Amino acid sequence: MVRRRCLEQRAKQRVTMATNFRISVAAWVLALCMCVAPLRTPSGTTPNIKHIVMGRCFNYITLVNPGIRSDCEEIWQAFEEAVLGQTSCDVAAERYRRMFRAMPQMGACDRFLLWSKTRMLIQDYTAVARDLWTLEDTLAGYMFNDLVWCGQREDSDFDFGSCPEWSACLHHPVNSLWRQASKNFAEMACGNVTVLLNGSIEKAFNRESMFGSVELDSLNPLWVRYVNIKVVTNLDGPFIESCTKGSVVDLSHILEARGFRWTCSDNDRILTILQCVREPDHSACRTRANSQAVK
Repeated sequence: MVRRRCLEQRAKQRVTMATNFRISVAAWVLALCMCVAPLRTPSGTTPNIKHIVMGRCFNYITLVNPGIRSDCEEIWQAFEEAVLGQTSCDVAAERYRRMFRAMPQMGACDRFLLWSKTRMLIQDYTAVARDLWTLEDTLAGYMFNDLVWCGQREDSDFDFGSCPEWSACLHHPVNSLWRQASKNFAEMACGNVTVLLNGSIEKAFNRESMFGSVELDSLNPLWVRYVNIKVVTNLDGPFIESCTKGSVVDLSHILEARGFRWTCSDNDRILTILQCVREPDHSACRTRANSQAVK
């Protein structure tokens, strides 16, 4: 009898311990969720945007391009003036003119690189081909890259809660800034200009893209000697467009009509090598390596 009572008491203790354990785990999970929730990326203006933009500005004029003469505080004030007090769909590109006047910049000829739908490869390409210069290498591109912002009519601060998608309205504050920056960048282009397009998608050249709708029309045939198009496809494909197929042909016709001389290549050696650095075991890379070894 005594032994049975002891066994029953031990069984009750085990049940109680298991119950307490489950409660503790549930409480720990709930607490974890509560702690993690605020870390989710907000859909509004990038937190600490002023510190980020000002920090990037000082870094650029001090270390990246110390030859530039710009007042970071003046640039920020002009940026705020363009965005704050406006609805999130009421910031036309013209509102940033004062800001861009505060950051004059010139680029050396033969270095300009324009691109569309090839962002991941661009970063590797410019790291190797250091003589090439993209919009992201300018002061404006360096300061605002990957940031989100919008204002609000009823408040004098940024809207940190919610900003619309770029495609939601014509005068989106982020889209407008990049359109003006892209226009300024293309207008500076001179000498040989390189254009990098993605041949693994339909409409590698898209008239609605930033390149197709802004940069292409802003190039000056009197200053640009050649437009050198490079079409790159993913190692696995699909191989949709090329210099002789698809929308790239439309681009060549537009260039000819505007008086540009142009070239086009489908198999740029440097671009292929960069892709193989990322995927060295890919069959296309092994085949290329073997053929080079035979030579």
